[in-house]
Amino acid sequence: MNLAYWCVLAAGIMPVATVGIAKWSRRDYDNSEPLGWLEKQKGVRRRADSAHRNHFEAFPFFAAGVLIAQQLHAPQNSTDMLAIAFIASRIVYTWLYLTDRSTLRSVSWFIGYLSVVGLFLIAAFQGS
Repeated sequence: MNLAYWCVLAAGIMPVATVGIAKWSRRDYDNSEPLGWLEKQKGVRRRADSAHRNHFEAFPFFAAGVLIAQQLHAPQNSTDMLAIAFIASRIVYTWLYLTDRSTLRSVSWFIGYLSVVGLFLIAAFQGS
């Protein structure tokens, strides 16, 4: 399995990791109504839940970009590097979200977004 596919796996794990941060070590966590409980959280727990939701939103676009780049035989090194750039930007994004640095978080989000656009572009122009 190539590196870009491993990055898809990592992107799929990120939402679970961030919601784990939101729920970690809270005695009042209500597993019978987890969404309602999460909605009531504040501070880092609330931001971790927001990051969790955003990771789910970003995942399909990224996974599609990797799969299309692979299907169209885009250069593997470029595909791998863009996939790594996406994962790195999402890790930084999460840290910036948890530490409440909204402007830098948006910059990191945008870098990840551009990485996915890059996957589509290298796929589209790989034969040109």
